[in-house]
Amino acid sequence: MAAVDFDFANSAGRRLTGVLETGAGPVRAWAVYAHCFTCDKTSLAAIRVSRGLADRGVGVLRFDFTGLGESEGQFGQGLSGDVQDVVCAARAMAAAGRTPRLLVGHSFGGAAVLAAAGALTSVTAVAVIGTPFDAEHVLAHVGPALEALVPGQRVPLSIAGRDFELGADFVQDIRSHNQKDRIVGLNRALLVLHSPVDDIVSIDNAAGIFQTARHPKSFVSLDDADHLLTRKADADYAAGVIAAWASRYVGDPDGMVSASPPAAQSHLA
Repeated sequence: MAAVDFDFANSAGRRLTGVLETGAGPVRAWAVYAHCFTCDKTSLAAIRVSRGLADRGVGVLRFDFTGLGESEGQFGQGLSGDVQDVVCAARAMAAAGRTPRLLVGHSFGGAAVLAAAGALTSVTAVAVIGTPFDAEHVLAHVGPALEALVPGQRVPLSIAGRDFELGADFVQDIRSHNQKDRIVGLNRALLVLHSPVDDIVSIDNAAGIFQTARHPKSFVSLDDADHLLTRKADADYAAGVIAAWASRYVGDPDGMVSASPPAAQSHLA
């Protein structure tokens, strides 16, 4: 397996850091992986799902959203910032000759890829894991502390044991998004993976996404997996399902888009 650094610039010119994963065999398609809210590219799910896909012939870029992990910039720009980061990641890959046709998003990262797909004509398939139906779902975890803030004001918050700063602009941005309309107009093959015992994003969210989306669409239960896919078996299973499902919608007509692993690259403006 090859894993190389792949850095690129976000829409504000800030440096975002990523890792491009490829398996031992030929790459049959390329994908972008978007991690969960306040996570980064080193989360267990990000690493295991990306590597599981790579082992099955899908090269994957997993990267840190703005202000998270090793990426530059200020975290807390809302869903709009995450969407732009996904778009920039996909365009940087395309510029490097590795055009992604699959987007994979975990939790709030799933909301980002559902929103970003419309701006990426090369994308033919989207897979989401434990994803909220509405972007405002995230406010249940951070909203109360932000409701009384004035524009420009930011306050420190602890989320999943990590410290961040968020402001009123975050709430405003989250509420500006209509994910339902985006799901209706997705016009790409959609795979929804969700655990019925997810206690962070309930299974009702998966039902909402699936019922709203148009065909082709598929749903796969992750049974007793937790929200963060902390068990390796659950992440491996998700990767296997995504790869098998995506084979109908992505890839080169000749069955191979790259025969050799990439070298470390930087795509900064």
